[in-house]
Amino acid sequence: MRVLLVEDETRLAEALAYILKKNKYAVDLAFNGISGEELAETGIYDLIILDRMLPGKEGVAVLESLRARGIKTPVLMLTARDAVQDRVAGLNAGADDYLIKPFATEELLARLAALARRSPELLNEGKLPAGRLTLDPMRCEVSYGPGTIKLTLKEAQLLEYLIKNRGQVLSREQLLSRVWGLDTEVEINIVEIYIHYLRKKLDPEESGVQIETVRGVGYCLKEG
Repeated sequence: MRVLLVEDETRLAEALAYILKKNKYAVDLAFNGISGEELAETGIYDLIILDRMLPGKEGVAVLESLRARGIKTPVLMLTARDAVQDRVAGLNAGADDYLIKPFATEELLARLAALARRSPELLNEGKLPAGRLTLDPMRCEVSYGPGTIKLTLKEAQLLEYLIKNRGQVLSREQLLSRVWGLDTEVEINIVEIYIHYLRKKLDPEESGVQIETVRGVGYCLKEG
């Protein structure tokens, strides 16, 4: 899953990003409300962690703008302000959950997992079915028939995004930004390389899925 973390305290943001990545989340960082809102509007994130007190644009205002634009991504709001009216304001603006600073990282991870389970796409403990296979993105494993196949983290993230958008043609640029991040420095041909890796691991007849190339555009995962 890809997470957007909007937090202006640099050391805290980098520490949280490190923890999230260790727990197999892909993370993009924003350090102010304006850039955070711009990234959130791309719609590529599964979860957003949004600090309330941000430079540029305050967190509640960012959240209100996102909800007004129809961005439904689950949002966990962070704040050092624990007054009831502050929490109510955040929830009324569209936050899905609230966490008071300072907090234990175990609680943060538990709350993110709980938010993910509420998403229709991430039911069944985060496992994603497609065709005759099931992807467990947190374990980086795919199973079909009698066996289980181990994937690398990037392979699992790429397959997860393809499954969530099955039947849709996704451009190489979309896949690059979704899996490797908007600020990645890797070349776009890395997408083609990882598509090749997935095709070698997923037998179309046994798995019931096929990753088709749409020439000049990108890729599409089809079932059948």
